Amino acid sequence: MSQAALNLVAVGIFIMTMTSLLGPIFHISPVVPASLTFGILSLATLDTLSWNSKGVSLLLDLFASSEQRQRIINHEAGHFLTAYFLGIPIAGYTLTTWEALQQGQLRRGGVNLETEALTQEPLELEKIRLTLDRFCTVWMSGVAAEKMVFGDAQGGVEDRQQLQQALKMLGFPETVYLQKERWAQLQATNLLTRHQKSYEALVEAMKQRASVAECCAVIQQHCDVDTVATYG
Repeated sequence: MSQAALNLVAVGIFIMTMTSLLGPIFHISPVVPASLTFGILSLATLDTLSWNSKGVSLLLDLFASSEQRQRIINHEAGHFLTAYFLGIPIAGYTLTTWEALQQGQLRRGGVNLETEALTQEPLELEKIRLTLDRFCTVWMSGVAAEKMVFGDAQGGVEDRQQLQQALKMLGFPETVYLQKERWAQLQATNLLTRHQKSYEALVEAMKQRASVAECCAVIQQHCDVDTVATYG
């Protein structure tokens, strides 16, 4: 079951507990909390199995606090900025489940990267290593951005899963996963700190749902240099 579904289950348990405690006071039948909990658990399970938890994510988006919404923007802006400076083409971005569904994506939101150009021809071993380092840095840049702005990170579960899957596919042992995460997060933090003005301007642009081209222009306008930084 996804984290979103687990969150909904937690809400259901909380409702059941509160209803059970307040039931005698307000003369609420014990059947009510049991029915509510059963309904929520059933919906969460059905949603997970049939719709990849998108229904739960849509519901959670509706009740997201302003801080949670801002965290998502800051998180995704971290991905966007890092991908931009590391030369990874950006196809688009979404900040809510509804926006993702409108674009035909089975995810809660995120920055979509263009990877076709990277896989059109075989890569040499050194290029594979550099490409992996770039993507690992991009994957961990959302966490790095949250920590830079808020002091902690609430997102990043899927990002870590992507990083670990990539390492696994390339034959890396599990013992290096955490080391690679920390290294990539440090690289992302350094990049975000170095381009903080561009990052802050990008956050505001993404909040207004600016296009990818407009976001890239905003980054360039606030850069200390005119050329896209390279990674090596």
